[in-house]
Amino acid sequence: MAKIGQVAIQTGLSIDTIRFYEKQGLSKRPVRTEGSFRVFGPEEIEGLKFVRKAQKLGFSLEEIRELLVLKAENVPACSHVKEMLEQKLVGVEQKIQELRSLKRSLNNALHKGQGSLRKAGRAHKEPCRVLEEMSKAART
Repeated sequence: MAKIGQVAIQTGLSIDTIRFYEKQGLSKRPVRTEGSFRVFGPEEIEGLKFVRKAQKLGFSLEEIRELLVLKAENVPACSHVKEMLEQKLVGVEQKIQELRSLKRSLNNALHKGQGSLRKAGRAHKEPCRVLEEMSKAART
């Protein structure tokens, strides 16, 4: 049995996060001592690690709840879990495309404004071409 501080170290979660998961029903309520301290057994610690891993994989708290139900009921739901993972992969691919587009936009803004950026250290009398380019891009 471990107290919440020890569990935080073992799981890599903060004490506040562990309490939050408990309030959200994402972890089993630990046993409490007479002094009202939470004490966690191996099963509770494993559950917290599962939730942390699922969050790292990009699952929302609602999706994690669903995964926990499937896990707890020993439902043969591999096809459903596979579908959830495939949806996560589609989302990741979309984010990658968005980030690539953002990178191109930032590079374009930087390159178009290179001249004014070099002069920027001397005087700030001229308008910044980078800001002008960003404004122009925002209008289109």
